[in-house]
Amino acid sequence: MTMTHPSPRHTPTTALAELIDGNRRFVGGRPVHGHDVAAAAAASSGQEPHAVVLGCIDSRVPLEAIFDQTFGSICVVRSGGQVVDRAVLGSVAFAVNALGAALVMVLGHVRCGAVGAAVDACRAQQRPGGDVGFLVAEIEPAVREAGLDHPDAADRAMRAHVARTVRRMREMAEMAEAVASGAVDVVGAVYDLDTGRVDLLDVPAVAR
Repeated sequence: MTMTHPSPRHTPTTALAELIDGNRRFVGGRPVHGHDVAAAAAASSGQEPHAVVLGCIDSRVPLEAIFDQTFGSICVVRSGGQVVDRAVLGSVAFAVNALGAALVMVLGHVRCGAVGAAVDACRAQQRPGGDVGFLVAEIEPAVREAGLDHPDAADRAMRAHVARTVRRMREMAEMAEAVASGAVDVVGAVYDLDTGRVDLLDVPAVAR
């Protein structure tokens, strides 16, 4: 299926500003977008999302809420430890190419259970079976990059996993041209469960 990128309604810079401003409102206790049926009905005829956010399934990280976004403003993709598979990659590419999202944000969070499980599995040298094992296997390279012996191994691994995922998204065949032209950007960020704050990560274009 060939998809034509819609005419841009946002730049990556303005899309990121929308998310960061919304998070500031959220942290400051001044959200403006209530999730009510009137807002849902207003957006029912079409959608013009400015961003797609890939986050964890953790119930403490409701993405529309922490960015104070209303119906139709962002696409949300969630998986354990924001691990990507073909369905996730295809969903992100569709949000960018078919719906016109100008920004992809990969959002990790502190005390992530999936990352913690990957750290434990690496230390025990025993991976869980089944599909949970797939999640752990996908996070393990970041765990080893972060260093098992470090006292903050889980936090370092979470940040390394976000950075690795950002680089993978930037290199997707369906998005590489838009990223290279500056029409779309991919950024990494971390959500603090205690404060509600989202902080951007500096992710180099090429792994060091």
